[in-house]
Amino acid sequence: MKQQKMVVNLLRLFLFLSGMAGFMGFVMPLVKRRILNIGNAAGLAVCTVLMLYALFMPSFNRVLGNWWHNRVGKVILSIIGLGIAAGTVLVIVISVCIIRAVYVKPAQNATAVVLGCRVYGERPSLVLTQRMDAAILYLNENPDAVCVASGGQGQDEDISEAECIFRYLVENGIAPKRVYIEDQSTSTRENLAFSYQIIQENNLSEEIAIVTNEFHEYRAGIIADRLGFSYGAVPAKTARWLLPTYYARELFGVLYEWFKIA
Repeated sequence: MKQQKMVVNLLRLFLFLSGMAGFMGFVMPLVKRRILNIGNAAGLAVCTVLMLYALFMPSFNRVLGNWWHNRVGKVILSIIGLGIAAGTVLVIVISVCIIRAVYVKPAQNATAVVLGCRVYGERPSLVLTQRMDAAILYLNENPDAVCVASGGQGQDEDISEAECIFRYLVENGIAPKRVYIEDQSTSTRENLAFSYQIIQENNLSEEIAIVTNEFHEYRAGIIADRLGFSYGAVPAKTARWLLPTYYARELFGVLYEWFKIA
């Protein structure tokens, strides 16, 4: 009996510490950069439930046990259990797709399309900086390639994301003539659709290299595929303290794209 109690207490401790670690991971972008989106909101909610369950496990288990002996309660718990199982499978499947998309190599000297991200005034966010650094590396490795800087101007941005990208690339040694600006888009879909118009208007290579963070490559690839692009990935590494939040958000984004396809 004592051994069983010890195992239960160790499980409770493990669940609580896991929830606490996850909570800290999801709350850090909010504290450091005031980033709050569906990704860290959902993560914070799940981690909070996990910690509460660990703290009050005996009481929760008694309630669940009582429900299980009730016909309606059993149906509700079965539905919840199936939902959790389906959600877990979906997360695994999407994660595999995201990882595989990172390794789709672009053609040599493909047209790089740099997907925009938030700009603070005229200063790029960390995520956008990571994308621009990846673009610079790609353009230096492919000297005959050009790129499209893509992204419109938000209400709280002093310049468009495309202009921010252009300035950064030029300041870091990329010739201005190699950078085309697309500054009207407000979403990933528009990034790629409007960039495609620029590519056609300027007779650029329709083989493209999608420059974005690794978690975003798969969803961007889905959209590019629908637009008829032949594409590859130029993934930018994401700071570890930002990855949980943006990865969780991306799960919802991929589900949205899948539902649109269906």
